[in-house]
Amino acid sequence: MPTEQSYYGIGVSPGVAIGAAHLFRQETTAVPQRSITAEQIEAEYARFLESLSASREQVTSVRERVAREIGEEQAKIFDFQIHIINDTHLAGEVKEHLAARLQNVEVVFSESIERYIQLLSDIDDELFRERRTDIRDVRDRILTNLAERRPRGLGELPFASVMVAHDIAPSDAAMMERGRVLAFATDLGGRTSHTAIMAASMGIPAVVGLHDLSFKVRSGDQLIIDGNRGIVVVNPHEDTVQRYNREIFRLKAFDDELTEIRDQPAVTTDGHRVVLSANIELPEELDNVRANGAEGVGLYRSEFLYMSRDELPGEEEQYTAYKSILAGLAPNPVIIRTFDLGGDKFISHLDIPFELNPFLGWRAIRFCLERVDIFKTQLRAILRASVHGNLKLMYPMISSVDEIISANAVLDEAKEELLRDGLPFEENFEIGAMIEVPSAAMTADIIARHVDFFSIGTNDLIQYTLAVERTNDRIAHLYQPCHPGVLRLVKMTIDAGHEHDIWVGMCGEMAAEPAIAMLLVGMGIDELSTSAIAVPKIKKVIRSISYAEAVDFAREVLTFDRAGKIREMADERLRSVVPGLFGEQA
Repeated sequence: MPTEQSYYGIGVSPGVAIGAAHLFRQETTAVPQRSITAEQIEAEYARFLESLSASREQVTSVRERVAREIGEEQAKIFDFQIHIINDTHLAGEVKEHLAARLQNVEVVFSESIERYIQLLSDIDDELFRERRTDIRDVRDRILTNLAERRPRGLGELPFASVMVAHDIAPSDAAMMERGRVLAFATDLGGRTSHTAIMAASMGIPAVVGLHDLSFKVRSGDQLIIDGNRGIVVVNPHEDTVQRYNREIFRLKAFDDELTEIRDQPAVTTDGHRVVLSANIELPEELDNVRANGAEGVGLYRSEFLYMSRDELPGEEEQYTAYKSILAGLAPNPVIIRTFDLGGDKFISHLDIPFELNPFLGWRAIRFCLERVDIFKTQLRAILRASVHGNLKLMYPMISSVDEIISANAVLDEAKEELLRDGLPFEENFEIGAMIEVPSAAMTADIIARHVDFFSIGTNDLIQYTLAVERTNDRIAHLYQPCHPGVLRLVKMTIDAGHEHDIWVGMCGEMAAEPAIAMLLVGMGIDELSTSAIAVPKIKKVIRSISYAEAVDFAREVLTFDRAGKIREMADERLRSVVPGLFGEQA
């Protein structure tokens, strides 16, 4: 019998899986070498541009699949790859070196992209070093297209297996068949690697950073992947398998608890009700919303209709999309956010100019109020769809009450046009403002007089409050949801809303973290909107706590002076009320 061996890495996606290993060895993309003449330079460069175009289409297709099946936040992973493909500096360097070196484009491109990889390798920062995988993924894809071969993939698995590899590219992870891949383990990678993020989003247990595991495991070896603790057990003894089977049973029992309360309301033990909704990008996600027990859609990101295309969507196309979502969830509410373009969402055909800091630039409601033609087309489509369900409308990135007044004026114009055209719409529906700019939180008492609800967008509120760009890996550790300044602005917004008799929700990622959600309930939040997959756990937390105790806990935590202490206390309190969320020693 083989000897049991345990290897320790980084658990990046929770859960436990037991199965046979499938060893995945990435094929090395060969780089042919040949000399070219000066007359062949243009033809070689044309081949390169064609490969870039094909690569762009392929990555965009992967991005769209991830957005559709997993979520827009995870799909943004591939924006970095698209940025590399679109890098005009890289393309210019390739053309320049073709003329200087007189070698085929595969050689010239490989040397240029390798300098990018080496640059990241030399930076003493884990987050930057992990982006090498993304660049290698792009490099291999472009070389594959230059060779006119089919893009590589993980291949067909003969049965449900545990994937073991030196590394797995984000695009390969995105194409995994969840029913076939029980879990995966890689030699490389860290907590912030894009492949790790993909695994967690897909609910596949994963351990990374295992150094040389792929050289010690053979296909067919029995493996246990413990994503909770970052352990891989190779050829486990029977008693080890039994212990982990008990752990799997415990996790399954907890999942069954979540299933049992799927259709139950999110009510605390002393009767306080919180509405749980889901964030979506596409009409195809409605089944997932219903399957996870969400009470509606708390954020429909309508800008997805504008992305990955060469022309603006017309009123009819938008009307059809909004109608399908509203009708599909009726009578439950659907909050449609008017499009939030700009910032990290670049749409080439809208002629949004390059900005040194697009997150502070011409985006969201600012763009809408200048491009009233585009804005009004969307509002007309939303109004027409309102007769098919329970519509709520909200404006993004509000920084002052003037923007609310101006946006409502455009909305009134759209209503008047529809009346003249004889097109029906629902006259009475709630209008809200997203609170994601510190100035909006600080003047929430003023804005509250002009809207029916607030939805706190913490993704932006945190980055603007802490001056931390959330897409900048180098300072990601400074992006702290539990920072006292962030929590004070959240509490200020909730209190201002309630003082003016409007309800307050939250649709940022903070709402999906069980420990923080428990704290938010104590702060008085009325609604939490998360990815659909996070809804059951948040519901379990709410149904396990006392509102009175949560209020006392929040009051205590708001006196703390450090984010780390707040998070530590929140985790400790959560462990005491919902121990099933935490894996115990197997």
